[in-house]
Amino acid sequence: MNNQPGLLTIYLQLMKLRVVVLLQITAICAILAHDLMVRSDAIPGDRTWLDTLQSSLVTLLGGTLAAGGSNAINMVYDRDIDPGMSRTRTRPIPNGWISPKHALIFGICMATLGTAVFIPIHWKAAFWSLFSVLFYVFIYTIWLKRRTPQNIVIGGIAGSTPPLIGWIVAASANIPDNMNPFDLASPIPWMLLLLIFFWTPPHFWALALYRSGEYDKVGVPMLPDVKGAERTLKESKIYCVLLFLIGSVPCFWPEYGLPLAWAFISGFLTLWYSISVWRINPNEELDADGRMPLAFASFMRSLGYLAWMFIAFVYIAAVPSEQIWYFSFGFILAVPIVNLFVIKWKNSNSQRKVLNAE
Repeated sequence: MNNQPGLLTIYLQLMKLRVVVLLQITAICAILAHDLMVRSDAIPGDRTWLDTLQSSLVTLLGGTLAAGGSNAINMVYDRDIDPGMSRTRTRPIPNGWISPKHALIFGICMATLGTAVFIPIHWKAAFWSLFSVLFYVFIYTIWLKRRTPQNIVIGGIAGSTPPLIGWIVAASANIPDNMNPFDLASPIPWMLLLLIFFWTPPHFWALALYRSGEYDKVGVPMLPDVKGAERTLKESKIYCVLLFLIGSVPCFWPEYGLPLAWAFISGFLTLWYSISVWRINPNEELDADGRMPLAFASFMRSLGYLAWMFIAFVYIAAVPSEQIWYFSFGFILAVPIVNLFVIKWKNSNSQRKVLNAE
């Protein structure tokens, strides 16, 4: 029996709303950090809390529509391979809940509306929104995904733009109105873009290692299937090193408002995440489903790492400069404590599900 949901639910599934909102949170963090830096006089500007709220709502709306539209178009193009993978076989098009033509029209409309939302704010925000849509659809989905094991590396550029766009929206009054879309008057938004860009390969490859063989069966050349687990782990470790370097950039341009304490906190968080990558053993005993448990553990930690990095970014912007090192040590001590409670909550929740199932 095919329990088809309502049209609104189908649209939300096409947009992959949960994933999209998680990315838009990075944009909101960029806005909050920018405005906090303005209020502390670390960077020039004049921002009220109402300005922060308005920028956040505009960015959340435009970013969600643009990215959600891109995801819908992606599902139309991938409708031939989605039925072959457990992760994607329940999507609306393979289930027959919506026609490819209907989904394509919906995706194009959402992506266009999302980009249009940014036009009154600043043309550079609209430019990077349109860039991410076109790059994701044409460069990643249509060109790279089925042709090269480096697909997720190059294609990751499209998913890295939300904090860049959020920063432009917040700093629109000070963004140079020239014809150079790369000139944003600060290197900070580019640091945030590179943070997500370098995070994406080890994050996604851990999932590919855990689901070993699924992509290969449908003709998608993911690195673990093409080059093997050892090569994948070697490249993942390189990206962890690059994440360390990205966190250290305040050492080279302190005049842009980001204190040296950011390098200290981001270095700690990157070390915490990198340990999970180094722990993955390509020769470990597989679980009952033929999957690598340590790869899945690294994948889950990567999600926590990205969240902690952007929380830390906002935190650093909010802390008074004269107390920043004191608060930085407090933040680092809080991370393992919070993670311990989260793990306990997850374990308790899992046990509850098992008991209910029995």
